[in-house]
Amino acid sequence: MLEPSAAKSGSRRDRSATVVQGFVPLLFAGMCWHWARWGIAFLSAFWVNGITDSPRMVQLTGTTMWAPLLLGGALGGVIADRFDRLRTVRLQLVLLVPAVVIVGVLELNDSLRLWVIYPFLLLAGVGWVGDMTSRRALVFELVGNQRLDNAMAYESFALATGVAVGNLIGGSLAQNFGVGEGFLVVAGLLIVGLIALNWVPQTSGTQAEQHQSRSSTVEELRAGLSLFRTNKGLRSILGITFIANFFLFAYFPAVQRIGDRIGASPSQIGLIAAMTGFGMMVGSLAIGLWEPKRRGLVYVGGVAFGMAMLIPFATSTSVSTAALALFLATMGSGFFGATQSTLVLTTVDINMRGRAMGLLSMAIGALPIGTFLLGEIAERVGASSAVVLMASTGLVALALWVLTHREVLAMGRSADMNRSQ
Repeated sequence: MLEPSAAKSGSRRDRSATVVQGFVPLLFAGMCWHWARWGIAFLSAFWVNGITDSPRMVQLTGTTMWAPLLLGGALGGVIADRFDRLRTVRLQLVLLVPAVVIVGVLELNDSLRLWVIYPFLLLAGVGWVGDMTSRRALVFELVGNQRLDNAMAYESFALATGVAVGNLIGGSLAQNFGVGEGFLVVAGLLIVGLIALNWVPQTSGTQAEQHQSRSSTVEELRAGLSLFRTNKGLRSILGITFIANFFLFAYFPAVQRIGDRIGASPSQIGLIAAMTGFGMMVGSLAIGLWEPKRRGLVYVGGVAFGMAMLIPFATSTSVSTAALALFLATMGSGFFGATQSTLVLTTVDINMRGRAMGLLSMAIGALPIGTFLLGEIAERVGASSAVVLMASTGLVALALWVLTHREVLAMGRSADMNRSQ
């Protein structure tokens, strides 16, 4: 395995992940996945909104797509620690491409039905579990501890470009060509990402860890789940992740309804939704350039700022104010996202990284519960009031969690942590 450098910090080049062979194509493959994933989310929500005109059914698209993170995150972590991670990432792309093509063709022929779109979104969510647990653990194998902060800032930037590009592609294609054509473009993006993986070298770390493992899958699953109880630092991180995904990120499918309220066109709704990506891009770049030493504090602060700015977004009365408010809110999300995986991966032992990322996936799995709850509230009081209520409650929950689980606030850069791997 490519082990972390012994140096505590070093020059900026010493901490740059881009100089490591295979990182750039792995990053690009992840970027294509994020573009496709968010394109699937937008196109599906847009199609369901047009068919049903129901806030509940629109929110259910997000609930379905994010559900595998909660239900399968721990198992995905075990798979990441037991099997070849690069092969796992390839497999999830190979399985998803034909499914996207089928949905696109069905829509082109006016044969797409609700009973098809929701299982399809579930499959896309399973792919997200694979990316979260296997590909991000593979990033650590490639770059090591010394360059992990920089690598995860790039990862957060790639995710942010996916939010922006995926929604712009979805909105533009839905308006100018059609939803079916949009799904076919998404399939093309997945194929490009699959091809990029050919330039990622095979690492020895995963195979070595597999050969050392003699425990059963059930035992490894139990060991992974026990991390939440035994590792106070990890528990502090995961609590913040749960709150962020339950209260902060649940707004995303509601963008369709808020856009309708202010009279936005499909392309304008896509532009508003894309602000999520642009804001996260700026926030992630800021972390990569700034390299703050108090990573835990930035992690918590990003969530708080994001939830606070959702309130003016939800109450906006024009496309421009909605876009600006969401851009600012998601800058905070960028701070959060650029530090999240680094904090998790550097808080556990080397042979538990995949399972730690599985627990992170489960915490992110709070998102489908949050989106479902927001949808139910929106069905009664409207999408704008529902977003305001969720964000306000989230700020209170965040304050209470940090007051009782302060470990995350003291966490710093991976390059400054003298860990023995």
